Amino acid sequence: MKETFSMDKLAQLYINEIVSLHGVPLSIVSDRENRFTSRFWQSFQKAMGTKLNFGTAYHPQTDGQSERTIQTLEYTLRACVIDLGGSWDDHLPLMESSYNNSYHTSMHAAPFEALYGLEETTDKVIQIRDRLKATPDRQKSYADKRRKPLEFNVDDNILLKVSPWKGIVRFGKKGKLSRRFLGPFKILKRVSPVAYQLELPEEMNEVHDVFHVSNLCKCLADETLAGKEIKKKEIGNRESEMELQTWT
Repeated sequence: MKETFSMDKLAQLYINEIVSLHGVPLSIVSDRENRFTSRFWQSFQKAMGTKLNFGTAYHPQTDGQSERTIQTLEYTLRACVIDLGGSWDDHLPLMESSYNNSYHTSMHAAPFEALYGLEETTDKVIQIRDRLKATPDRQKSYADKRRKPLEFNVDDNILLKVSPWKGIVRFGKKGKLSRRFLGPFKILKRVSPVAYQLELPEEMNEVHDVFHVSNLCKCLADETLAGKEIKKKEIGNRESEMELQTWT
């Protein structure tokens, strides 16, 4: 679906792609995106007899499995778009087939194998159900390992995580498939236990130089690489401007 689709269009897609193939689900786990919390969507699911369970930020045991699936697809789609070019939706059908035929630790089987290849016996259905119940606990254990307090020192080199912005083309790619980290940058000051001031290049002088620790990660790269990606982009923009002036 596209972000510009109306709620009526979303409901029709839901019936065509989900209900027609898998039936009406007992419950749906999702984040609190405004389309999922709208009155129309909640009334629609209530009429269908489906319970809506909304996840909470930084609690992966609720929807960590879904987030991990989305992350895997984003990584693979990003690689396809960078290497093969074209739009992400051109590669999505083959990506879907590849993912559904790949082995999943949570089920100890591929999704297609579990859905179509296994015999419909009570024992195997219970076995898969028990394995899926263990998935939220495993997602929580993974998250707990990463919840250790992050601390950096002054003069450390770090990478800055870049969130995808709507309508912004970065490094030749748009949105979620653009590159996710910039840097390395040097830490100038520890503003608070969870915030650090960075030494940003002139190309980023319009960006506030204090960032939350969740947007930073340790970098072991050469210091001379700092800001290279941004400088490459600037050089590319200048070359494009020169070409445009030549044509005009």
